[in-house]
Amino acid sequence: MKRMKKFMSLALALIMVLAMTTTAFAAETYSITIDNDKPGHTYEAYQIFKGDLHEGVLSNIKWGSSVSNANDLEDASKVAEKLDKSYTGTDKITLDDLLKMITLGEKFKDSDESSNSYVIDGLPAGYYLVKDKDNSVTGNDAYTEYIVKVVGNVTANPKSDVPEVEKKVKDTNDSTGETSDWQDSADYDIGDNVPFRLKATLASNVSKYDTYKVVFHDTLSAGLTYNNDAKVTFNDVDVTNYFTITEKNGKLTISCNDVKAFDATDSSEIFVEYTAKLNENANIGAVGNPNEVYLEYSNNPNNSEGGETGTTPEDKVIVFTYKTIINKVDKENKPLTGAEFKLEKYDKATGSWIEVAVVKNDAETTFTFSGLDDGKYRLTETKTPAGYNTIAPIEFEITADHEILSDSPTLKDLNGNVTTGEIEFAKDVPNGSLSADVINNKGAELPETGGMGTTMFYIIGSLLVIGAGVLLVTKKRMGSESK
Repeated sequence: MKRMKKFMSLALALIMVLAMTTTAFAAETYSITIDNDKPGHTYEAYQIFKGDLHEGVLSNIKWGSSVSNANDLEDASKVAEKLDKSYTGTDKITLDDLLKMITLGEKFKDSDESSNSYVIDGLPAGYYLVKDKDNSVTGNDAYTEYIVKVVGNVTANPKSDVPEVEKKVKDTNDSTGETSDWQDSADYDIGDNVPFRLKATLASNVSKYDTYKVVFHDTLSAGLTYNNDAKVTFNDVDVTNYFTITEKNGKLTISCNDVKAFDATDSSEIFVEYTAKLNENANIGAVGNPNEVYLEYSNNPNNSEGGETGTTPEDKVIVFTYKTIINKVDKENKPLTGAEFKLEKYDKATGSWIEVAVVKNDAETTFTFSGLDDGKYRLTETKTPAGYNTIAPIEFEITADHEILSDSPTLKDLNGNVTTGEIEFAKDVPNGSLSADVINNKGAELPETGGMGTTMFYIIGSLLVIGAGVLLVTKKRMGSESK
């Protein structure tokens, strides 16, 4: 019985020792919860440093299991010291320096995806590099990477840093000489050179990349012809030589493999300005002549060769142009042949009136002037139908209302305001046209032969002849008597 009690006491003591040993060997683990701003990411964690945890402090730091070149590196504790915020030595390093120093081996663990929340659990205390899995990011997005200190459960809110692009156009009124700021729509005459500006605002983490690629992909509509004059600037300095510029079938590409070569960095702005001529293929009216641009950019700071890229959404501007239709009619509003018209636009820069090309219908009673901007115009009848009176020149002003700040600008209104002459325009906003009838009146007619009016002319004429005869006879008699 005594021996049994001894055995039970020994067994109990052994169980207690084993329990204590199990507790001592059971390392506590933690989790990283990632709340990302965009769904669809898949993350992986790499252990960079490991050590002993005591009251939130990591001591006896060693290289983590994911650092494959640890044997070639300085002691981990010394490197960690140089990373410390309080370190003041001249050999202080940054996290970027650290990432360039180490070679990643096996990842420690992947994340589990749940909606916009991602969890990486089962992590011993240490420092971890968390990044997107390779080849997992597409579209308007970018890879993320950051180092997380894990001495307890951690929540991270990474932002995928992506650039932005915008396209703008300036509007000019030739008749007033006024030019707008950069905006989203404009109107021009066919033959005008239209100024455009592209602006790229780079991501806020360009400095994390070895090289950073930027490509503007700009599409000109069929109604615009590129003038081969693109200029790229950064901080008001011409950097066009760093870019390759090509244009084919209205596709304008402006590309630089590394904008860091001219010192572009986090959140830098790069501008492109060029002009394009509004040509005879331009759409008249509300459909306008839309132009879009999108930006291609480096999106993976983990790729030292910079080969992976993302793309931004497109940004659009629209150029509008209009037409005026003149119908020649008589006072009964019937088509009248035999007239010719000239339309001129006032140009303030030269102080002169510039003639606008015209297209006549087969019957030569309708005159169409296409590809017009807003401004002041003068319509002159240069040839008048036989038997009709020539109209006095008519002056009018074309005004248009189009959205100047919009993702998809629309033509809201179009008017022809007459300043001299008698004419009234009818507007067709969707088709961008202003039409009017110009009426010619016949010349004044004398009374017909045999009418009372003509008879009076004959009577008056006869009386004048008789009077002249009497006067002549009287003079002769008076002359004879005086002798």
